[in-house]
Amino acid sequence: MPLTGLYSADELIISGARGPEFVEMPTSTNDHDRKTFAMTSSDSSRRDFLKTSAYSAGVLGAASRVAAGTAAASSSANAKIRIGFVGPGGRGFGAHVKRLTKLQLEGQPIELVAVCDVYSEHRDRAASYIEKETGNAPDKYEDYVEMYEKANLDAVCIGTPDHWHAKQAIDALNAGLHVYCEKPMTKTVEEAIAVMKTWQKSGQVMQVGVQSTSLPLWNEVNDLLTAGTLGKVLMYQTEFFRNSAQGQWRYYELDSKMNPKNINWKKWLGVEEGLADYEDFDRAVYRQWRRFWPYGSGMFTDLFVHRTTSMLKATGLRFPARVVGAGGIYLEYDGRGVPDVATVVADFPEGVQGLVTATMGCQDTPIKQLIRGHFGSFVFGTGEKFDGFDHVPERPQVTRNSKLKEERITTEGVDDTTYAHFKNWVEAMVANDPGMCNNDPALGAAAITTVILGARSYREGKVFHFDGDTHTIGDGNSSWADQWEARSKERGKPNHIAGWKAGDHGSLLEEPDYMKLAGPWKDGKDPASS
Repeated sequence: MPLTGLYSADELIISGARGPEFVEMPTSTNDHDRKTFAMTSSDSSRRDFLKTSAYSAGVLGAASRVAAGTAAASSSANAKIRIGFVGPGGRGFGAHVKRLTKLQLEGQPIELVAVCDVYSEHRDRAASYIEKETGNAPDKYEDYVEMYEKANLDAVCIGTPDHWHAKQAIDALNAGLHVYCEKPMTKTVEEAIAVMKTWQKSGQVMQVGVQSTSLPLWNEVNDLLTAGTLGKVLMYQTEFFRNSAQGQWRYYELDSKMNPKNINWKKWLGVEEGLADYEDFDRAVYRQWRRFWPYGSGMFTDLFVHRTTSMLKATGLRFPARVVGAGGIYLEYDGRGVPDVATVVADFPEGVQGLVTATMGCQDTPIKQLIRGHFGSFVFGTGEKFDGFDHVPERPQVTRNSKLKEERITTEGVDDTTYAHFKNWVEAMVANDPGMCNNDPALGAAAITTVILGARSYREGKVFHFDGDTHTIGDGNSSWADQWEARSKERGKPNHIAGWKAGDHGSLLEEPDYMKLAGPWKDGKDPASS
């Protein structure tokens, strides 16, 4: 698939914003933009080192990536990772540009060398900020493909609207670049699987921008869960409630500078790339695109994906097996398409159910975020500020352990999860180790599959089944319930989360003596009399 251009963005720090666009190389570009694609031998050596894959034993990289051994890595201590930005608008600027600028100034081996946006105001703002802070002026592009080809990059940060993420990420991976992609990783399930598979083949480092996954908390919780602290894990529930006087995402202000003279609207839409149908330019669509289905999926992908990813990381769950969504637009009648009340319920093959729910019209009474097991629950706060969580055991009549008491389990807090997430990505690139990322595309694909199937269920009125082995979607039927009923009749044992080490602890029912009286009376004979 040939590379094609796009990018731009627009939104606030809360989750990310941008917008895309494409055009021929503008006449205002500098000499670096017009230079030939050829690299000098020293450039090539530097990139060979930086592109060395942790999967080098047998994984084929993209055609543009030159293979290099570990010796090359150790001998190139002065090499720096050259990073470009696609869509440095709202979050693309406030999070991507600013955090990586901070990391560069702190001495991390990175250089911010190029910015690309379809909106000239965003492009110029990002470039000016980088130059002011670092003393080096990045090259400016309007076409991300041109930036990928000409800027001699090692890595790219993608901060465009959702409908562009998959294409730009796949193009980058195929060009041999490391990737940071703002959440959600993609707009559709099919795109998520494509990105995941491309990443797996590439050997490149890719981080998906759910910054809460860089909290140490979730790995600690997973250790406790797999050790059997809660017994059989049964459920998680989470939330992302919000409220505003204007309506969700309408607090992103419109500006007269947002117009077709400054924004390549057709490219932002992605008409030629088949990403969206053409519609007339509208500042509200550009700036507040999360309200509209062609470009985003409202709270499903802007908010639910945050909490869902954290719960998947904590439990070790990945792809769901059955998903249903519900909701509606019950308050925000402002022309939006996405709901202001929504819930997703996902059932997983490990025998665990997940629930995420919220309204955009009430914020101060959210449900608790927690994980439930047969012997107790872990109860967390909301948001990303954690210094610990509560272990609430079930009563001794269930656990058969009178020593269990409610306790506070402390954990290391993180002041700036976005900074920590970008630092994790940089450290993974320096180590050439894709496995170091706290939110790689395998986790990203599982999370987006969960929330997007919920969104589709709401819109299409269907229950969806998902096969985690073949990565295929099917309509709901009785097979999900049938399998559990059959297991119960056979007196089977529960499934468990990945990494379970606790045997049958907290996973089996007691059999009271009086249950010996149970059973069908065949030919009128009491089964207990035999």
